[in-house]
Order: sequence, then C-alpha cells, then structure tokens
Amino acid sequence: MTTLLEIKSSVLRQVQVRPSFRRRTEGEPGSAGADPQEPTAAGAWKPGDGVEFFAHMRLILKKGEGRQGLPCPEVLLRSGSPAPAEPVDPSRGLRALTQEEVEMLYEEALYTVLYRAGTMGPDQVDDQETLLGYLQQVFGTSSDEHAKAIECVKKAKAPTYALKVSVMRAKNLLAKDPNGFSDPYCMLGILPAAGAPREPGPHKEQRFSFRKGSKRGGPLPAKCIQVTEVKSSTLNPVWKENFFFEIEDVSTDQLHLDIWDHDDDVSLVEACRKLNEVIGLKGMSRYFKQIVKSARANGTAGPTEDHTDDFLGCLNIPVREVPVAGEDRWFKLEPRSSASRVQGDCQLVLKLITTQRDTGMSQRGRSGFLSYMLLLSRLLQFEHRSQEPDSSSWRGELSGPAATVLCLHGAQSNLSALQLAVLHWQVSSRHHQTCTLDYGYLLGLLEDLQAHWGEASSLPQEQEESLADSFSAFSEFGLRLLRQLRDYFPATNSTAVYRLELLLKCLSKMQLFQPSFESCPFETELNMDIAAALKRGNREWYDRLLNSKSPREQPGPQRLAGLVQLADAVYEDLQSCYGVYASLFHSIVEIDFFTLTFRQLERLVAEEAWVLTEELSPKLTLEVASGLFELYLTLADIQGFWSSLPGRDSRSLALAGIHAPFLPAVKLWLQVLRDQARCRLQGAVDVDTLEPADASSKHSSSAATASLCFSHIQELWTRLAWPDPAQAQALGTQLSQDLCEATLFYTELLRKKVDAQPGAAGEALCVVLNNVELLRKAAGQALRGLAWPEAPSALEGGLPRPLLSCTQALDEDLQQEVQTVTAHLTSKMVADIRKYVQHISLSPDSIQNDEAVAPLMKYLDEKLALLNAALVKENLSRVLEALWELLLQAILQALGANLDVSADFYGRFHFALEALVNFFHAEGQGLPLESLRDGSYKRLEEELRLHQCSTRECIEQYYLDKLKQRSLEQNRFGRLSVRCHYEAAEQRLVVEVLHAADLPPLDANGLSDPFVIVELGPPHLFPLVRSQRTQVKSRTLHPVYDELFYFSVPAEACRRRGACVLFTVMDHDWLSTNDFAGEAALGLGSIGGIARPQVGGSARARQPVTLHLRRPRAQVKSALRMLEGRTNKEAQEFVKKLKELEKSMEADP
Repeated sequence: MTTLLEIKSSVLRQVQVRPSFRRRTEGEPGSAGADPQEPTAAGAWKPGDGVEFFAHMRLILKKGEGRQGLPCPEVLLRSGSPAPAEPVDPSRGLRALTQEEVEMLYEEALYTVLYRAGTMGPDQVDDQETLLGYLQQVFGTSSDEHAKAIECVKKAKAPTYALKVSVMRAKNLLAKDPNGFSDPYCMLGILPAAGAPREPGPHKEQRFSFRKGSKRGGPLPAKCIQVTEVKSSTLNPVWKENFFFEIEDVSTDQLHLDIWDHDDDVSLVEACRKLNEVIGLKGMSRYFKQIVKSARANGTAGPTEDHTDDFLGCLNIPVREVPVAGEDRWFKLEPRSSASRVQGDCQLVLKLITTQRDTGMSQRGRSGFLSYMLLLSRLLQFEHRSQEPDSSSWRGELSGPAATVLCLHGAQSNLSALQLAVLHWQVSSRHHQTCTLDYGYLLGLLEDLQAHWGEASSLPQEQEESLADSFSAFSEFGLRLLRQLRDYFPATNSTAVYRLELLLKCLSKMQLFQPSFESCPFETELNMDIAAALKRGNREWYDRLLNSKSPREQPGPQRLAGLVQLADAVYEDLQSCYGVYASLFHSIVEIDFFTLTFRQLERLVAEEAWVLTEELSPKLTLEVASGLFELYLTLADIQGFWSSLPGRDSRSLALAGIHAPFLPAVKLWLQVLRDQARCRLQGAVDVDTLEPADASSKHSSSAATASLCFSHIQELWTRLAWPDPAQAQALGTQLSQDLCEATLFYTELLRKKVDAQPGAAGEALCVVLNNVELLRKAAGQALRGLAWPEAPSALEGGLPRPLLSCTQALDEDLQQEVQTVTAHLTSKMVADIRKYVQHISLSPDSIQNDEAVAPLMKYLDEKLALLNAALVKENLSRVLEALWELLLQAILQALGANLDVSADFYGRFHFALEALVNFFHAEGQGLPLESLRDGSYKRLEEELRLHQCSTRECIEQYYLDKLKQRSLEQNRFGRLSVRCHYEAAEQRLVVEVLHAADLPPLDANGLSDPFVIVELGPPHLFPLVRSQRTQVKSRTLHPVYDELFYFSVPAEACRRRGACVLFTVMDHDWLSTNDFAGEAALGLGSIGGIARPQVGGSARARQPVTLHLRRPRAQVKSALRMLEGRTNKEAQEFVKKLKELEKSMEADP
C-alpha cells in the first residue's frame, strides 16, 4: 500500500499537455466549430429557429472576407485559360482583289522566283521547284494553270539588274604619307565579262586595277567608274557614299574596288616645308623619296605620272555571289599582285535589285511597294490558315518558302528596311482586325519600325500617309476593345490580361511616331482617347448591369435585391481595376484607370442608392430592412476601399454620408438579430443531448452553435463599422447588451435542461460546465470586438466604459454560474469523501498511516481520471479547487468530532494532509502550492499543530495569533494611542494609555462610557501580575486618559514567545454587564528597553503607538478550541476567563 503514497496524480500532470479548447473553423470536417445544428433532413428544425437567418448572415460575412485589405494580382488572376475571342471584321482588312489583280499578283510572284539573282542564304529555300509549288498552293491554281503561268513568265523579258553599293568605311590602312597617315579614296566599277582578268601565267601574278596606263584590256569607260571623296590624313576613313551600277550579266560581272592614297604633285620647297610633318624612320624614307622625285623634275611640278597616287588595296566581288537579301559586310583588302603589300578592311553594303520588270503589275505602273503589300497579305492569310486557323496566339511565323519569296521580291523591288517594316506592320495590323494575331508579334513589328524610323525622311509621302491610316485604323480598333475591357480582357484570366498589356504597349508605341507625321493620324493625344474610351466603356458596362439586375421600372422592394448584386459587382470590378488593370494603364499609357473608374462607378451607385432608400424608407419592413442592411455593408466596403488607399479622402465621395438614411434599417435589423439569436440558441439546446460534439471536443453541440453565433455577430459589427461615433455608441451599447442577455439566456436554458433531469449524471454536468466556459470565452471575445470609436479619455482598459462594464458584469455572472455547476458536480462526491475521511479517523493506531490513507487516494485518483477526460483545463482546475476545499472541511469536521484522542490520531491526519497536497500539486502540473496551502489549509494545519502542543504552548499561540491579527476595517472599532517602555533599572514595564478615537457607540444615546483594561499575557509568564484599568470616560467616543501604569516584571519574561500587552476597551454599564468595544495587542519584544537599551531622555518624549482595535478572528479562536478540549485546570481556567469576555461581546451589534 505504500506505493499509493507516491501517487502524484498522473492525470493531473497531463493537464498542461492537453489544450483547454480547440476552436474549430466552420468548414473543417468533423469540427465542433462547424455548426452542428445545420439541418440534415427536412423537418429537422422548426420554422423560425434562426437557422435560415444565420445561414444568410454567414453568406454576408463570407462575402466580406474577400474584402479585407487591398487586392493583389496573385489572388485575382485565377485562370490561365485562353482569352475570350476578340471581335473581327473582314471589311477592316485590305481591299479584296479582282480576279485580274490576283492573276497579275500570281505572275509577279512567279516572275520573282524564276528571275532571281544572287546567292541564297542558309535559312532560305534554294530549290526553285519548291518555291513554285508553294506559290501554286497559295494562289490555289491547278497544275495546268500553274504550268501555263510559268511558261508565260518564262517567255517574258528578263529583268534589268542593278547593284547598289554603299561604301561605308575602311580600317587599318597602310600609311603612305610622311606624316604616318594616308589620304584614301575609293575607285569602283563593274568589270564586264570581257574585262575579266585572264588566267595567271608563269609571269608574276597581276590583278586588275583602275590605275592609269593599265595594259590589261584597256581602261574602263569613265561612266563605269565612280570615285568617293578623299579623306585626308586618316587610316580609318568613313565615307558612307552610295553608288548605283547597272549589271549586264549577273553570272559573270564583278564589282571591282580600289583604294588609293591621294598625293598632289609638290615642289622641292614644298617637300622641305613638310619636314616637320615627318614621323618615324619609315616616314623619313618616304620623305627622301619625295625629295628625289621633286629634284628630278627640277624642283617644279612635272607632268602627271602614273605613280602619283599610292595603291592601298583592292576588292573583286562577283555579282552572282551577292546574297539575294543583300549584305552588310567587312571585306579584307587584296593586293594587285603577289609582290604588293596591303593591309586593312573595307565595309560595303551590297544589294542586287531589278530596275525593269516585264510583268503586268509593272506595266500598269504598280510600284514594288504596292506589289509587296499585296503579296505579303496573300501569304500571311495563307500561312495563318495553314498553321493556326482558330488561334489568337499566332505570331506571324512564316514558312521557309514564304519568307524566301518575300525576301526575293523585297530585294528585287529595292525596298528599304524601313519600307519593309512599314509594309509588314500595315499588312499584319489589318490582318489582325480580320483574324486575331498575337499582340506580341504586332509589338515586335512596331519595335522594328521604330528601329528604322531614322530613315523616315526617305519615305515617300504616299507611303507615309498609308502608314498613318494603318495607325488610325488600329488605334480605333484598340479603343473599341478597351471600351469592352471587361468582356475581352477579364481580370481573372491571366492570358487575357497579358494580351491587354501588349495591346497597351502597341498603342503607346504608336504614339511615339505621332510627332513625325506631317498629317497626324490621331485627332487628339492617344491617352486622352483611351481615357474617353474607358469612361464610355464603364458607363456602358454599368448600364447593362443595372438593366439586367435592377431595372428602374420595377417596384422598389423588387429592385433592392438586384441593387445589392449590382453593388457587389461594382466592388469586385473595383478590386480588379486596382489589383490588375491600374498598374498596366499607369505604367504603359500613364492613365490613372483606378481613380477614373472608381469616381465614375461610385457616383453612379451612390445615385441609385440615395433614390432607392428615399423610396423605401416610408415602407420599412423586415425584408426591406434586411436588404438595405446588406446593401449598406457593400456601399461601406466601397467607401472603405477608397479610404484604405494612401492619400485618399472619402469625404469627397458621393457615398459620403450615405449611412444616414440606412440607420432605421440597421436598427431594425439588429433587433431581428437579437430575436433570431435567441431562437437559434433555443433550438440548439432543445436538440442537445449534453454529450461531447465529437471525439476531440469536450463541449456539446449547442455550445458550438452559440459560440459560432457570437463570432458571427462580432464579425458583422466589425464589417458594419458605423462611421458616426454617437450613433455607433448607441448601436454598440445595445448590441452588447443583447449579446449579454443571449449569453445568460443560453445558460438559463442549460440549467433548465439539467434540472429537468434530476438524476443527471456527472458526465452531463461536465459537458454543461465546459459549455459555460466555452461561452464565457466566446462572449468575452465577441464583446471586446464590439468596441466603437471613442476618445482616449472615454476608454478604460482599451474599451469604451459602457462596453467594459458590460463585459465585466457578464464575466462575473458566468463565473458565478460556473461555480454553481461546479458545486453541483462536486456535491455528488461529498458523501464518498466523508466516508473515506471517516475511515482515516476510525483507523486504529496499530496500522500504518499510508494504509489508512490509501482508500481515499485511490478514490480521488479514479475520479480525477474521469474528470480530466471530461473537463477542459480551466474547469478541471475549478473542480480541483472545490474538491480540495471539500476535503479540508471534511477533515476539519473529523477533528472537531474527535476532541480527546491520542497524538497518533492527529499525526495520521497530518500525514494524510501532506499526501493530499502532493497529490493535488502533481509536481507542478496540478494546483499551485500557494493556493493549496492557503485558506482552510492554514486553519487545518494550525489545528493539527496545536493538538500536538502543550497547554501553555496553546496559550502562547493564542496570544501570538492576536499579535498577528490585522484589522480588516481599520476604522470600524476605533483606535487607541499608547506609549510603552521598559525601565531596566527599576525592572518594571511602563505603559501609558493616552487616548482613543472613533470608538463604536454602545449605549442607547449613541455614545459610550469607555475604559481600558491593561493586562500582560500569557498568564503563565506573568503569574503575579494583575490587570489594571483606566478611569471611565462618560458619554464620549473619543476619550482622553493620559494614565500611566507600572508592571514589575523581569526583562527575560518580556522577551519570551507570545509576551505582549493586551488592551481591552470596554463600555461601562451601571445596570448590566460591561460591553466589549475592541481589543489590541502590542508585543513586548519590540518596545524600548527590551529590544534595545534605554538611552537617556524622557520616556514621554518617545513617539506614541496607534493601535487599531479589532475583534478576535477565526485563527485566534482555533487555539481557544484546542484549549476547550483540554481537561487540565490551567486550560479550563484560561477558557473560562475568555468566555466571560465573549459574553460581553454578544451585546455588540
């Protein structure tokens, strides 16, 4: 049985580990927080039980959950599905061609392929048959028609070819002048087939040059040779000059280019003058050669010689090797012969074009620009149909044959890079309006156009005007899409939003070209047009929404529900505008789309709300009030959305002050809420079985329902956020009172349900206790959430004073309810506890203490295991405290019933008391030691200790208790001023009674006749000392005595334990016994002369001591009860004396 003494209550140690209550969210499966009272079948709930009302309220709250804080794109963009199809209009494309024009375009394309010239690139299709077959597919001709068309083209005259040469620059040329530089220039021309260099013979290899006197084939005609400017004193000349050469034979003609150093004939004197320009030894050598040359001419400029200009290098480029798309390339300079020494490179831009074409379009004066446009349009349509006919993400990727045909035609038509960029934009932007393309592709075309826009001055006016027309058409198309922004670019579709971003970038890019046009393609600034389109689109969207949800021709009550939906749609739209659209419009086209849209839609909604509230106010019903309440919440959310943005003031909004007409509806709705909450709680308790809602909960279903209702009420108040402080205080105060009443109403329902079951088991009481605790927390949290705006001076504890007082009052009521249920629960254990305590008291002295205590400990361990499983932490602590008090009282009763017993009896209970302390403390996991060893424990421990003391020790304890006693109400029994000291020389104690004040009135006249009895105690320390007393002071409550008393006692006795002076104030009665007024004790160990030696000076100079009079308390009477049980003479005489004093106190009120 000794093992039971080591029980530390394992169940109590688990209290800190188990959470007191897990709040479940509404949607969690199996959660008690999810309203367990939702109807699962028809007829599960009675009509009007509040279920439908609170279900509707949950929908309102859920709607508000998505309106907390500012929206972010990651939340709004929920779909990556394809974007909605944009509108297309075949009439917005290029003009449809006639059959004759189609045939001429077919001929033009075949002519381009059959008479191609130059070298094909690696990415181009070099097979002629493939290209011709591709064109047959594009134009949809039969094989016979195709063959016939080819035969016809082959019979046509071949085109006239020309080579465009741009001499750009050279670098790293040889220095031919004494100053270390050269004066380079270029001579270039076309070498026909007859002038081609011969095959090299055994003699030294020679290359053709334009040098005078060349014997190879004779000089070229002057018109075939063209010369650049001379660039003085440089080895890296920049020319950027353009030349045009007609080509007779593309397969054999060559482009030849020489670079020469220009040297003017100089005299000897002039040569000498250039001495200071000589640089380096090589320059000096060239300088002396020049001097010798000048001297041979006798110092004068002689006739022109072949060797006046120095050769710097040459190039020979076969025309047939020029790429069909042209090229911009650096060529390495070559020597005239193997003996020549040259260095450097030359940059040339080459392009092989046709000047005369024997085609129908050329004969009719159709320019290559127009022909290319028509051909590109035809190919683009064919490629789009072939690759992705139903997709809006096609990026204009052309197949190899298509790209090759366009490259050939563009080069042969001598179209510049700018013209090609213009054509591709014009055709693609028009095609987009008939068959949707990817905006990224169109943006790339605009960027390409911008990259070549520096050559815009070379663009013919007709082509510039056509470009301006394409810009106007595309901007008109784009503005039409922006008017229907929500339809074609919904904010929830990330693909559509990305297309919107690219469209805005296209429009912004087009605006950059506006200053360059002589005829402006835009009537106003583009961003102004966009803003106007957005405003118009906002109004059209709102009007469609209004007509579909809340038509004005309907009666007001019918329009109300639609207006709520309209306001919700406007709020969601504003969220999309802020979270998705605003950043795009601001960063790309510098338009504050959110402000523009918010101002417009907010004003429109406010107008509808003002009109409707004025119409409905005179005929306010519950249904109308509910609709107006929900409408106000959304309007407040719209207003709050604006206020949450930095730097935005809601006072300027049309919705400012909108709350005023909604106040009657809100008041009525809150009244409905109060009644429906009661109905909801009544229904929840009616079906409650007072069993845990689920395995993880310790409360029943009705508590979860009530907690959820209160949470919804608090969340609803937060959403309401009534702006007027005075009205908010009135509403909040009323709502808090209603919530408190609902809470107490619920506890009353639980009490009635338990009372209706007289034999309610302990498990049901545990559930009720947990329900009340859960509701106490839920109601407290809800009440704290009902705070309204107040000035800091009106707040207390962070809450408005009315709300704080309401919260505190409810908490006190619920704490009292908890104590009542706890007492009811523990009362069922009283009989068992008394039985086991009696077992301890009746156990013979022969058995061990642990065996006597074991049955009680086992019973408690079993009970606490059940309570721990059934109660939450807070309630378990309360039950433990109540059980602890029951145990202490049971032991006290057992001690009172057994007065004259052995010391082992008290030792056994002392052992039991310590075992119970360890059990309930449970190594820190149970009740704290401070609470266990307080209150009744101290009394019990004192009684046990006193029962083991001698009579004199008990008497000393009696006086020690008087010294420790403190007056709970210091002014209730008055005050007494005294002065005490010990005269060591005389071995006497001097006590001076000075005066008393505020004594209680004990006579019928409202006064007293007080006197003071002065005595020393305990009696056994001062056996020869008699008590003394002052004179009686008649009819006063503030007597003045100034009387001195001497007690001859040794100092050693004054220092003993419990030694004190006891002052008893009595009221003198002439015809009856004296009445007790109060008493006070002063310990002798602390007075002068005892605690410290007397040092000179008069005793009367010492400060008086003020003692507060009091009545004996329980802890003083405990020692008295111990003495009453003693049979010895000393104890009986002491008790007799004290009882006489008590009799005098009985007459005191």
